[in-house]
Amino acid sequence: MASLEQNTAAAPTVDERVKQVSFLTHMMRRPELGAVAGLVLVIVFFFLTADSTMFSLSGLMTIMAPASQLGILAIAAALLMIGGEFDLSIGSMVAFAGLIFGVILTNFGQPLSVAIVMTMLFAAFMGAINGQIVIHTRLPSFIVTLAFLFILRGLTLVGLKWATGGSTQLRGIGDHVKDSPLLGLFSGDALRGVFVWLADHDLIDKFPNGLPKVTGIPVSVLWFVVLALAATWILLRTRMGNWIFAAGGDPNAARNSGVPVHRVKTGLFALTACAAALVAIITVLDAGSTDARRGFQKEFEAIIAAVIGGCLLTGGYGSAIGAFFGAVIFGSVSIGLTYTRFDSDWFQVFLGSMLLLAVLFNNFIRRKVTGER
Repeated sequence: MASLEQNTAAAPTVDERVKQVSFLTHMMRRPELGAVAGLVLVIVFFFLTADSTMFSLSGLMTIMAPASQLGILAIAAALLMIGGEFDLSIGSMVAFAGLIFGVILTNFGQPLSVAIVMTMLFAAFMGAINGQIVIHTRLPSFIVTLAFLFILRGLTLVGLKWATGGSTQLRGIGDHVKDSPLLGLFSGDALRGVFVWLADHDLIDKFPNGLPKVTGIPVSVLWFVVLALAATWILLRTRMGNWIFAAGGDPNAARNSGVPVHRVKTGLFALTACAAALVAIITVLDAGSTDARRGFQKEFEAIIAAVIGGCLLTGGYGSAIGAFFGAVIFGSVSIGLTYTRFDSDWFQVFLGSMLLLAVLFNNFIRRKVTGER
């Protein structure tokens, strides 16, 4: 009996935190698994039903342009959801930030650099107000940001009528920024010289005069990729990333462990608003104007992309790369249907089905791998 007790006492205990798991199990635990699987299904579907030009370089750029703009919002929304909060005002913030940006350029005659900085600062301030109201009133962020959805949309309408003398569209922005050296960072196509070189060497399609059919990569796509990589690095490799997961998973335990939960959540609200401002700047500069409907329903699309990417509505779980793939799925479906014989009005049905299937798939896999009930 004594020998049995000694053997039991000597047996090493395995710490679950350092338990070795197989590569397959590790990959199945990743929140973006559902988004990757969904993207594969979407690609297979359009490969079988769409015109072959969809998978050309020009088709790819056509898909990535709207996907990147939504993706910038979705990545910020994903970080906020991982932190345990929502922002339903992000679409209205796109319109309101576009108004602020346009008014600074046209009505006040400021250079592009000043307009960008002022728009970002104002957006961060408004986002921080959202966060502070949520924190100090303890109201659900769903309610607070839903209120700001209507407030910002209404202020945009009023502000546009004031700035234009009665119109809901502010034009002429392109004339004020055409000579700015910063314009190429926020509008148009990047890497034009590379695409000219590729066309000269017959590596991409070109017109009879030798010019490439695709002149470059939309700037919004580069912003999209950079932000996805930066957000992923923050989540997985920094203390701030640990704080975000902790604040969304169990705020009380995180606070007791020294995590500045209030500062983290306020910062995430400000970041989400800045992402909306960035999309506003990009789209306003590309269009040369801004209007009251800019960003309409983008708050729901961004949340859908984040959920497809693996974010839980309860917080504490998710992935920036998952939101990246969720936005690409959105762009692929919204543009891809135009390459098929299907009515484009099927888009919302397709998107809603993808949302439901992605959530069910993620929940099923997580329960199988982790043993949750």
